Amino acid sequence: MAQSDHKKFFENLSGAGKAIGVLTSGGDAQGMNAAVRAVVRMGIYVGAKVYFVHEGYQGMVDGGDNIEEATWESVSSMLQVGGTVIGSARCKEFRTHEGRLKAAYNLVQRGITNLCVIGGDGSLTGANLFREEWSGLLDELLQAGKIDNEAVLKYSHLNIVGMVGSIDNDFCGTDMTIGTDSALHRIIEVVDAIMTTAQSHQRTFVLEVMGRHCGYLALVSALACGADWVFIPEMPPADGWEELMCTKLSENRARKKRLNIIIVSEGAIDSNNKSITSEHIKDLVVKCLGFDTRVTILGHVQRGGTPSAFDRILASRMGVEAVLALLEASPDTPACVVSLCGNQSVRLPLMECVQMTQEVQKAMDEGKFEEAVRLRGRSFENNLNTYKLLAHRKPQSELPHSSFNVAVLNVGAPAAGMNAAVRSAVRVGITEGHKMFAVNDGFEGFSRGQIKEINWGDVGGWTGQGGSLLGTKRTLPAKYIEKIAEQMRINNINALLVIGGFEAYLGLSELLAARGKYDEFCVPMVMVPATVSNNVPGSDFSIGADTALNAITDTCDRIKQSASGTKRRVFIIETMGGYCGYLASVGGLAAGADAAYIFEEPFDIRDLQSNVEHLTEKMKTSIQRGLVLRNENSNENYTTDFIYQLYSEEGKGVFDCRKNVLGHMQQGGSPSPFDRNFGTKIAAKAMLWISRKLKETYRQDEGRVFANTEDSVCLLGMHRRALIFQPVVQLKEETDFVHRIPNEQWWLKLRPLMKILAKYKTSYDVSDSGQLEHVVRNRSKETENVAI
Repeated sequence: MAQSDHKKFFENLSGAGKAIGVLTSGGDAQGMNAAVRAVVRMGIYVGAKVYFVHEGYQGMVDGGDNIEEATWESVSSMLQVGGTVIGSARCKEFRTHEGRLKAAYNLVQRGITNLCVIGGDGSLTGANLFREEWSGLLDELLQAGKIDNEAVLKYSHLNIVGMVGSIDNDFCGTDMTIGTDSALHRIIEVVDAIMTTAQSHQRTFVLEVMGRHCGYLALVSALACGADWVFIPEMPPADGWEELMCTKLSENRARKKRLNIIIVSEGAIDSNNKSITSEHIKDLVVKCLGFDTRVTILGHVQRGGTPSAFDRILASRMGVEAVLALLEASPDTPACVVSLCGNQSVRLPLMECVQMTQEVQKAMDEGKFEEAVRLRGRSFENNLNTYKLLAHRKPQSELPHSSFNVAVLNVGAPAAGMNAAVRSAVRVGITEGHKMFAVNDGFEGFSRGQIKEINWGDVGGWTGQGGSLLGTKRTLPAKYIEKIAEQMRINNINALLVIGGFEAYLGLSELLAARGKYDEFCVPMVMVPATVSNNVPGSDFSIGADTALNAITDTCDRIKQSASGTKRRVFIIETMGGYCGYLASVGGLAAGADAAYIFEEPFDIRDLQSNVEHLTEKMKTSIQRGLVLRNENSNENYTTDFIYQLYSEEGKGVFDCRKNVLGHMQQGGSPSPFDRNFGTKIAAKAMLWISRKLKETYRQDEGRVFANTEDSVCLLGMHRRALIFQPVVQLKEETDFVHRIPNEQWWLKLRPLMKILAKYKTSYDVSDSGQLEHVVRNRSKETENVAI
């Protein structure tokens, strides 16, 4: 790869002569092992020595066997394991000066002056204090005759990089902490299971989830399952909430809803700072309404289980970034935290984040709850606003009156999370005063007049359903254009919301082109991307891709496990995605694959040969299995069968092969928490845009909506750190229409990570990393509602 002047490659960063210690501290979280694995392998890759510090700070204080050099193989098979393999403990001794003195001595003995700490704010604050005291501690050790002058000079400075591992997502400055997504998976699995039993008996369930000081888990799981009520510490209910809640529950029952779900954060309080317990809520419901009510406390289930695909990718990216940050650190750079903002890695000063996290608690203690929500960050705030929009139906008299009709349809292949998006759009539309219409079976159904009004109650319970309840087809509108125009006229449709994949994008372009001939299409139109392939231009993510990634990851875990008894086996797995290699590449990173073949990165017989040789070498180590992913359209001649036969022949006597085509299981299943949440928020934002456009384009004199500018046909997508609307016309230049993929795809930058973690020598562009940013407090209005 040619190095251009403005790009920065990590080959210039060497870890030779450096030693890195990695520890997990505080409460465990799924994904910590993936972070440890990435730190160890990246550290070894750049030539550094890497040490495990077992049992957190306790192991650092105790020394001895607790501090052990790590090897490449010692982190094999860790990726899919929950908790932390190297152990974690809460350590009182490290809080004392004597404890930190012992820890410093143990580190100096092994030449460790770089620490990577994976834990919560308490663990990271402790690490920062340790760093500040470091030179003083070395002086004390010198005075006591435990170390010599040479050691003081050689190890004069301690570098620290933190990664936040906490299921509560209670750390300011980062959108998602390691473990949060997996905890949401556990909660949603339980809620989905409870819903079926609750429906059978017409029960009310009160679910208590973790979060002593932070309501993130309760809030997002309430959004993801459409709970009737949620209690979180940051938003205590107003006085008189008891009566209000009971009224809401009985109204829902009156509308033929057979169950009620109430989610309570363990730290929930009322406006007088008094605790609200799940038992108190149960007693209240039984006393006021006489409903059959049960309490389920999820407890440590939320910390357990295998990490989700999102957490594995997040932790792997953060682990690699943490090593880069340690290599670039100097005595003048503050201790930093590596985290994620949108889908970008960022580095933030550790103490700024800790300070802000503590400010949230202070604001809550002082009863300044709005301030607490604002300090939590835009992602939390946006979740809360969306929940308020969707959860409580306003009485008809309070709704704004609009005479507009808005139609919603699904186009393309089914994707998990589509139904959550439809529910959100319908409810926000009704709240905005519009009349909402649902179109069945995409553009084809539209042309046949399969359109009817849809109400608030019709979309109840839709968030957890996979596939497309409206029905969806790949058919494009061009051949039915006249009939669709007629249906727009008959039903007086004033705006369109299309939820779908590449066909939806092409369909909107065709409707836009038909404006010259048909005035009916001169209305605001917006598209929300929903496809497992994640191949829609203008958006880094699409609804459904996360669920598909989890399906791939789960299957790969099982397949890898099946090889544990047989040894020396390589699996070739074919993934979906059309020509887009997102699922194969990111799935490969999450599953710990040795290679992933994709269309965007052409490969030839020499590459295949070198992969076989690489696997032959791997079989000589203690890791005697291989995993190779291939995107379905990566190469028309090097098919899955061809690669399978080539590997079988070339690996004869060394390893045997098996192949597996994952197929449509990637499109099915219950949507993941991420897809439910993403679908809900993006569709709500799209609906608010439609409302604004309808007001702007309504012509009073003609009594109709007339929108014929390019910016009235948009795609709403996630781009880097924000949700933005882009005119479909402008996206044409960014699209490869032949292969149905965007010309530029952000995730290609993650490909070298997979190769590095699989021990391939590669080039890695680190131009994006390395800039230390600051925690943002007050945001401008433009960026206020964009975080996901």
